[in-house]
Amino acid sequence: MCMSTLAERVKAAREHAGLKQAPLAKMVGVEQPVISQLERGKNLQSAHLPKIAHATGVSAIWLSDEIGPMIIDPKEESNVSMAEQSAHSYRYPVISWVSAGSWAEAVEPYPVGISDRYEFSEYNSKGPAFWLEVKGDSMTSPVGTSIAQGSLILVDTEVEAAPGKLVVAKLPDSNEATFKKLVSDGGRLYLKPLNPAYRTEVFDENCRIVGVVVQATQKFHY
Repeated sequence: MCMSTLAERVKAAREHAGLKQAPLAKMVGVEQPVISQLERGKNLQSAHLPKIAHATGVSAIWLSDEIGPMIIDPKEESNVSMAEQSAHSYRYPVISWVSAGSWAEAVEPYPVGISDRYEFSEYNSKGPAFWLEVKGDSMTSPVGTSIAQGSLILVDTEVEAAPGKLVVAKLPDSNEATFKKLVSDGGRLYLKPLNPAYRTEVFDENCRIVGVVVQATQKFHY
């Protein structure tokens, strides 16, 4: 399958909704030239993408990173996607990987000083949730789902961790959390990186699932 550019996906989303640039801009809360620039590959401000996805009825993670289908069946649960389209925004802290690793030991869901940075999402979490910034390329894949270094992932601590889900886990020999795909093989569970260059870890009784990744967003730095 040929990979599309962000500009092409913005245009495809608008055309899917049957909208001209000006009406879409009004729905998003920007001027028409902003939509025009996005569709020409300029002024790629990720802050507008969740609103464009909501206005056009497409998957936000597909629009931002071309992960998963363009349109999500609301009857299906989808990992790394918007669980629901909502007019509301929810504020979650961006924390460190060390903080994520010790999350279960926290006395309160959001301890004082846990973060001085917050990001918004349309996803309404089932339990305490937080953002992590992806480090390294272990979840970057040449095919299929790929989460690039620098992406922000939203972790919901109350979503059921089933095989096939992308999860954040705590390994017994590390102070930090790790980001992997939970897989089952021969009756055993494993933590598998999406990048084939990295080794798969056995998930045993000493490992702990911190939460399930429900959204990934690429952050653009200028």
